[in-house]
Amino acid sequence: MARMHVTVSDLVEQIAEPSPRGIAAGIARLMRAGELRPGDRLPTVRSLSAALGVSPATVSGAWHALADVGLVVTRGRAGTFVLPEPASWLPPRYRTMNETTHDTELDLSTGTPDPRLLPSIGRALVRAASRLQGAETGSYVAAPVLPELEALIRETWPFTAQRITVVDGALDALARAVEQATSFGDRIAVENPGFPPVFDLLEQAGRDRVLVELDEHGITPPSLESALRKNVTALIVQPRAHNPTGVSISPTRGRELAAILRQHPGVTVFEDDHSGDVSAARDFSLGTLLPMRVVRIRSYSKSHGPDLRIAAIGGPAAVIDPLVARRMLGPGWTSRLLQRVLIDLLTDADAMDAVTHARRVYYSRSHLLTAALAAEGIEIRPGDGINMWLPVHDEQVALTRLASASVSAAPGTPFFAARDSEYARRDHIRISLSTDLADVTDLARVLAHAARP
Repeated sequence: MARMHVTVSDLVEQIAEPSPRGIAAGIARLMRAGELRPGDRLPTVRSLSAALGVSPATVSGAWHALADVGLVVTRGRAGTFVLPEPASWLPPRYRTMNETTHDTELDLSTGTPDPRLLPSIGRALVRAASRLQGAETGSYVAAPVLPELEALIRETWPFTAQRITVVDGALDALARAVEQATSFGDRIAVENPGFPPVFDLLEQAGRDRVLVELDEHGITPPSLESALRKNVTALIVQPRAHNPTGVSISPTRGRELAAILRQHPGVTVFEDDHSGDVSAARDFSLGTLLPMRVVRIRSYSKSHGPDLRIAAIGGPAAVIDPLVARRMLGPGWTSRLLQRVLIDLLTDADAMDAVTHARRVYYSRSHLLTAALAAEGIEIRPGDGINMWLPVHDEQVALTRLASASVSAAPGTPFFAARDSEYARRDHIRISLSTDLADVTDLARVLAHAARP
């Protein structure tokens, strides 16, 4: 039965002006105050108009105004009801990861690249527009990746891929690869800790997660062996600049993992190289050892610009060909104008120098902050990429202490799919190196204070 927590007389008290706008404003105030809740039924038009001494059309006008902005819904003779707040467009863990307050002087929570270190896209856009040929824009069935861009990508691809294409970002690539190479209900091994949106993606796709653990060299062989015994069909791995830990797989560890995977020939490996050219670690890939079983994803967001929304994906034709075909029934292709921009950025000397400079700056920031933390008695390994993973005694206490110093960081909890291992039980926060660390010594002192009991 529909609820009515607010009476007609309650509404009348809130309405200062008996016009459609005044009535709508009074209703909205009651909603903001929590007096009217989602699912509550509003009084009938006739009863409220009688109480206010206005025509039913006046109240109906207010109801229409509220419906137009999504606050109420009218269901015919059943009445008019309060709608819930709009659902967040962010998936659950993505939303939790971004709930940190950002109105601070130093925001270290973002996980995004430093905009000042990105190559200039303006000149590249102008040059790309002038070079775009009519044949590239005049057909819906032209090749989805420009041959010139594919050739550039292949020059630096860590193994020989049967097929390479480009899609709209690393997560788009991963989602499409998972869709093609696995089925609903399949078990997929994923790192713990890992990137929260990947956990959300697998849940929404109806795939079960099996967790593998990390140490300073990457996925641990025992945890991979344990996962494979649970009949997983795929493994998602970040080969370098792991988010959030900054860990990169060493070549020795990679050979160990490949030897284990050879015993399970039905398992597909998805490599998420999200940091790409700003990673300082060696570009190791399991595809050099298992080329027909590895689908590699390389993002250009952190190195060349998040708004390009371009990631390359390469691997066996059995995965990439149906992926391209399925994409033709959706977005079709990634804008060829943006592909031309990326070609320019990958070949322009100034742009290449900017990416090299960014890689050195992130490396320097990581090592300088690690050394400063060590001076404060906090020993951690410098990671790769734009993130640092800081163990703390209590996550919420650490975030509160940082906020009091006008510093924000990302909470560690969303990065754990489960807290059932010794490593996962310890609290952490993630620090992004995406802004200039003007006073590393002072920041280390603040972080050390936040980390302690």
